[in-house]
Amino acid sequence: MPKIDIYNQTGEKVDSVDFADSVFSITPNIPVMHQVCKAILAGRRQGTHNTKTRGQVSGGGKKPYRQKGTGRARQGSIRAPHYRGGGTVFGPHPRSYAFKVNNKEVKLAMRSALSGKLADDELICIDSFDFEKPSTKAAIKVLESFGIDGKVTLVIDTTDVNSILSFRNIPGMRIISVGEANTYDLIDNKKLVFTLSTLKRLEEVLV
Repeated sequence: MPKIDIYNQTGEKVDSVDFADSVFSITPNIPVMHQVCKAILAGRRQGTHNTKTRGQVSGGGKKPYRQKGTGRARQGSIRAPHYRGGGTVFGPHPRSYAFKVNNKEVKLAMRSALSGKLADDELICIDSFDFEKPSTKAAIKVLESFGIDGKVTLVIDTTDVNSILSFRNIPGMRIISVGEANTYDLIDNKKLVFTLSTLKRLEEVLV
């Protein structure tokens, strides 16, 4: 079983805890991670883009000129696609981009992400945060004590309001709860930070 070092918020190691091999010591399945991340990003697309067809563009109710006798090609409307101001052919219309990935793949992708992060030394577990009141300055000190900069994902309990308020204004910081954890958010960062309680809860779900 892999041992994960537990630190306090000043960066001092306080313990080492055993975690499940099946969650933190597997060989990452890159194709499954890719498929799941594609599904997550596709589901986040609004899909509200729209264009007007020739039937939706205003005007063009009258033939521009008579059918025969002009020597020109026949035309039915000045709002046909080849006219300036005409409708769009095969343009985008509102739709959902979401597609389904089965639950086994979702869990495998998350286990792969956690195993990869631990192997790359990009996973940090802190026993708990102790902020008496919200303080961005104190939160920055916590990150500095671990030498963390750039993109960071913090998985934290939603009841820890002071910590959430302390970290949320830091540039590059993404704060999620265990229930929101997904493969994309777990890998889209330079460091992945958990509290001990959230890491154990995620392990229980994925084991």
